[in-house]
Amino acid sequence: MNIQFFGGARTVTGSQHLVTANGSRILLECGLYQGRRADTYRMNRNFRYEPSSLDAVILSHAHIDHSGNIPNLVKNGYRGPIYATLPTVDLCRIMLRDSAYLQERDIYWVNKIRRKSSEPPAEPLYTIEEAEAAMDLFVGVDYLRPFEAAPGVTGQFRDAGHILGSAGVTLEIEGKGTSHRLGFTGDLGRKAIPIIRDPDYLRDVDLLIMESTYGNRVHRQSDDVGEELARLIRSVAESGGKIIIPAFAVGRTQLLVYMMHKLFDQNRIPDLPVFVDSPLAVAATEVFRRHPECYDREARRQFLEDGNDPFGFARLHYVRDVEESKRLNDLNYPHIVISASGMAEGGRILHHLKNNIGNPKVVVLMVGYAAEHTLARKLMDGARRVPIFGEEYEVRCRVLRLDDFSAHADRDELLDFIGHQDRERLRRIFLVHGEPEQALPFRDTLLSQGFRDVQYPDRGDRFDL
Repeated sequence: MNIQFFGGARTVTGSQHLVTANGSRILLECGLYQGRRADTYRMNRNFRYEPSSLDAVILSHAHIDHSGNIPNLVKNGYRGPIYATLPTVDLCRIMLRDSAYLQERDIYWVNKIRRKSSEPPAEPLYTIEEAEAAMDLFVGVDYLRPFEAAPGVTGQFRDAGHILGSAGVTLEIEGKGTSHRLGFTGDLGRKAIPIIRDPDYLRDVDLLIMESTYGNRVHRQSDDVGEELARLIRSVAESGGKIIIPAFAVGRTQLLVYMMHKLFDQNRIPDLPVFVDSPLAVAATEVFRRHPECYDREARRQFLEDGNDPFGFARLHYVRDVEESKRLNDLNYPHIVISASGMAEGGRILHHLKNNIGNPKVVVLMVGYAAEHTLARKLMDGARRVPIFGEEYEVRCRVLRLDDFSAHADRDELLDFIGHQDRERLRRIFLVHGEPEQALPFRDTLLSQGFRDVQYPDRGDRFDL
């Protein structure tokens, strides 16, 4: 048995972990790497293994940095099952198609620039048709229901509490008189996050692949974050400006809408319009409505008992067509625009930033983690000039950061999760999906607490077990 790490290793994007056991090859995740455009294109297009040699793919959740390269995997010869929870299958059906559409549109704009310098045209990683074809391989599995991932390998999903349908995975591996229990956290969520249930922790594992996105950070309480958001909205409304929020269409957008709904109801923010400008977010919100079995107690009460819609209120507008999106740039009164993607690497958010980044009355609010070299990360790090669609723009807007909205567990929550493990049984831990400044201090903390073997693998590292 061995594990090899091909993505999400020493970074927070492009997750791909290959488990070889009992002669079978099982890929955990197949995400898109997001970063510098040239690196992104090269790393996503070229696999460091033969896709047709895989026997199964297991997907923890639908975010594109975990699922977004599946159509390319299928395009290059993979024909096996792709196991995921039922909400994840529904979300991937819209997200992978949207990913293909955004690639085609972004390539269109990039090629307009390339033609000016007589460069050859670029091609998208995959098309809408190829994304739709990949969905034929998905197999939806209920939480807690065992499934045969490969001969002698039994999988099971547990709610990870990260986004709708997210899951941690356990693999029971039997063979030649031995038995191993491998755990994979996927992206681990947080307790008491609105809408979805708290994480259902994995237990009693021998080996653990664990995310470490916020391994060296402690989030603030949600009440404090809500008040900070309310203060910001009040301030921008008084100044006559606007707030632009790059946000993941699945999870973060619904959380923001939910919190703003509560702030409006509590009269803590003024009566100003909120535009959700992302066709994907609109479609994803409909998927949320179809899966109330994943809601926590408060959301179930509002949806099923009180008959309220947490994702809809009087001042909220879902923007569907392109022309309506363009008209947002002409609004001269205070308002809020929430648009995908969260890392500002594609989608309508790029057009909003292009048209507003030079306006001092605009606040660009960052509400989540962004990988190195992405546009969102450059803005977070204080860049004064940034490239958008191949052209440089001066940053004159205010850029603020409020990533306590994150759906990722922080250091204390990660330690609480691993505190449920038997230190004698858990032989080895692999930290993934975390940059060095977060993962390395977390590794040191785990070692100081008595965990014996904590690895921080690099891309391509292989461990024989």
